[in-house]
Amino acid sequence: MGRVTTALQELRGAQKSAKGVSLYSRFVNRPAGRYLAAGSYALGLTPNQVTLISAAFSFAAVAAVALAAPSWGLGIAVWAALAVGFAFDSADGQLARLCGGGSAAGEWLDHVVDAAKLTALHSCVLIAFYRFPEAYGTGGEGWLLVPLGFQFAAVVTFFGGLLTEKLKPKPAPGSPAAAPSTARAVALLPVDYGVFCLVFLLLGGGKAFTWAYAGLGAVAALFLLAFLAKWFRELSAVRR
Repeated sequence: MGRVTTALQELRGAQKSAKGVSLYSRFVNRPAGRYLAAGSYALGLTPNQVTLISAAFSFAAVAAVALAAPSWGLGIAVWAALAVGFAFDSADGQLARLCGGGSAAGEWLDHVVDAAKLTALHSCVLIAFYRFPEAYGTGGEGWLLVPLGFQFAAVVTFFGGLLTEKLKPKPAPGSPAAAPSTARAVALLPVDYGVFCLVFLLLGGGKAFTWAYAGLGAVAALFLLAFLAKWFRELSAVRR
């Protein structure tokens, strides 16, 4: 317990900026990841091993969505596995900072797993809509376009944001971090991955899940347009 307590104390002072982070990630996922990082540190795990644990939980949930008939029990299991996977996704970076900094290979692995998780999850929803049309109310072929559209918005948002951070100039060392905006943190909740995971609790509701999923997809598309305009405006001022 001593190593865990020491790790937690160090991690509390080594958190990333909360700017641009939703309330869920800030007050739920990051704290959960902090405890998982401390426990992983005590067990002697490496950041890459934690990334693979995150992948195992996430892809188990993804496979269950595609292979199992929808039910309330399945929904709880899928949500729990996705949420735990997301917490471990936060833990790997925190563990890396605790160990003195991450590696290029570790960052690469983390982003590859995230990209694979995004594409696989929406692909498996599409498979579920196709395999169980009566349960989900997706008898019309048009419904199969919903996961494809959601996947497009999610993937472009992910890579657009990642590329924007790489292209923007880094702040000067010692520069004070911008204060996080509570209003922005609330506004970002609809496109937070942790909030998205909650929709799978409705798997037992069939059509309720379908409509909730489609609604979040529409919101993701609208946010994508806003993000693209914002990122392009910010990068237009950058000279290389």
